[in-house]
Amino acid sequence: MEQYFTNNPDLKSELRTIIYKYKGYELTFYSDNGVFSKNKIDYGSNLLLETLFKNINNENLNILDVGCGYGLLGISAAKILKAQATLCDVNKRALHLAIKNATANGVSSSVQVIESNVYENITGIYDLIITNPPIRAGKEIVYSILDGARDYLKEDGELWMVIRKDQGAKSTMKHLEVTYKCEVVEKSKGFYIIKAKRH
Repeated sequence: MEQYFTNNPDLKSELRTIIYKYKGYELTFYSDNGVFSKNKIDYGSNLLLETLFKNINNENLNILDVGCGYGLLGISAAKILKAQATLCDVNKRALHLAIKNATANGVSSSVQVIESNVYENITGIYDLIITNPPIRAGKEIVYSILDGARDYLKEDGELWMVIRKDQGAKSTMKHLEVTYKCEVVEKSKGFYIIKAKRH
């Protein structure tokens, strides 16, 4: 299977659209082969967004979406929270889609899309870092996203993530607690939404 965290320029393109709805909002996303959850919004990302929107009331936040794929998390946050969002990924096709999706949803002026292997090309400091980490890329990559977030968060900044119980939610929590003050904000169908604040 072609993994969504790799680049394959020979992969046939089959553009499709996915609709994301939250309260009065309806966002349209272009998706394609070779990106994560290409046919529909996955349950974990949906739960992460819903939990985030229920708990975050501030506008004009500076948000970083790590491993953004076609941009669902960062673009939805930019639109619904009226935030500035930076989106990063290593997958060139995903980044191309994310740029297209920022325009399609009228947030291109508040969204920046960067090719970056984890934090390699990231220079900003953020109020929120959000991620649905690429579990299949392996624990080392996932932990580099979670541990590295600390250096890119403001003093009272928060890391929000989704992880499934059967993909190591509890051991991830234990790992995070060394560096962060952690809380499981939501649990549903085996998915955990974890909020981690800098100590």
